[in-house]
This record gives sequence, C-alpha cells and structure tokens, in this order.
Amino acid sequence: MRNIIVTGGSRGIGAAIVRRFAENGDNVVFLYRSNDRAAAEVGVPCIKGDIRDPEEVKKMISRAADYLGGIDVLVNNAGIAQSALMGDISDTDYMNMINTDLSGAFYCCRQAIPYFLRNHSGAIVNISSMWGEVGASMEVHYSAAKAGLIGLTKALAKELGPSGVRVNCVTPGMIDTDMNRGYSKVDIQAIVDETPLMRIGKPEDVAEAVFFLASDKASFITGQVLGVNGGYVI
Repeated sequence: MRNIIVTGGSRGIGAAIVRRFAENGDNVVFLYRSNDRAAAEVGVPCIKGDIRDPEEVKKMISRAADYLGGIDVLVNNAGIAQSALMGDISDTDYMNMINTDLSGAFYCCRQAIPYFLRNHSGAIVNISSMWGEVGASMEVHYSAAKAGLIGLTKALAKELGPSGVRVNCVTPGMIDTDMNRGYSKVDIQAIVDETPLMRIGKPEDVAEAVFFLASDKASFITGQVLGVNGGYVI
C-alpha cells in the first residue's frame, strides 16, 4: 500500500488517475483548485488550493503528507489549456499558463522531494502533452509549458536517480475530457484521421500508463517520455 498525491484530481485524467490508484488499495489524496462538486464526486480525500502559489503548495503537500503518513508517489497532473493566436495571448494568459502547467509542477516536486529522499525511494510522474513534443498551432503558450515539463522531468530524473527516485513523463494525445470539448467535431475528426488507432483516448488510457510508471514494474525506467496518443506522434 503506497501513499499517493495527485494534483488536479477532481476531473478528467486526474480523476481517472486517482481512481486507478484507489482501486489498487493505495492511500490517495488529490489536490484541486475550484470545482468543489466534482471533487466531492471522486470519493477520495482531497485538499483545495492553488498550485500557482508556492506558499499554498507548501501547505497542501505538508497536509497531504501528514494525512497519508508520507509520500511514495507524486503525480503532477494539474493543468489548463487555451487556444489563441500568438498575438492574442495576453501577458495574463501567458503567465497563468506557465504558472499552472509548469511552475505548479515545479513547486510540488520541490516540496515532495524531501519525503522521497528520507526513504531513498519514490516516483514522480508528470503529465505533459503530445503538443509539448511537437508543438500546436494556436497553442504556443500551452506547448511551451508542456515542453518545459518534459525538460523538468529529464533533468530531475538525472538529479534524483542516485537517490533511488524515479521521474517520468506521460504525454497524452487527444483525450475525451472537458478540457478538449472546446474542439469542434471537425477538429476532433481531423485528429482521429491522423491517428493510427483511429480514435481519441480515454482518461483511463492515461491512468494506466501513470499507474505503470509509478509501479515496481517500471523500477528501471526513469527520465522517459511515454506517449499515450494512439500513434499520432511517432
């Protein structure tokens, strides 16, 4: 039985990840920012706060670790998305994206690492995006933040490997979540047409990849980027 913290666990991919660990009998606490109703429906202990604020992160991770009795796995899933032309992305839009999708993960890792080092073990799984690998038109700030998360993963894996801590990254493709429901049916179909497996993914597809990377079955895997995109990016 492991102690798991998942950020952004109230909906979509995050909720699927939380449920996958809970179904395995692990102790799970998830963090969320605003959707109280969705958080309550997940049925797992949760803590409300803003991962864009390093002081709030410090308090949330500490509370979660105290409740769990330690941390064995951290999943940095919390994130936002926005489609806009480069010239239409305001300074506020840009900073909100970077602070949520990249800085939030940095803050959470920084607070969780001391718990891992005490036990000389642990696993971090960061949720990036296939657009962090190849870039997406009209999603420059999103692509930049997700690419930064891949860089964070690789660098931190090198830093923490000698201490027995593994750090990996999952890059989902088009997944059936609220975040992607802003796409038109035409846009989604265009992606499906370019996807070898000819469908969009389910949150559970990503959850299984995260569960594997956090498990002992992945004990010799670190610093890697696992694409869950149906073959869209090869």
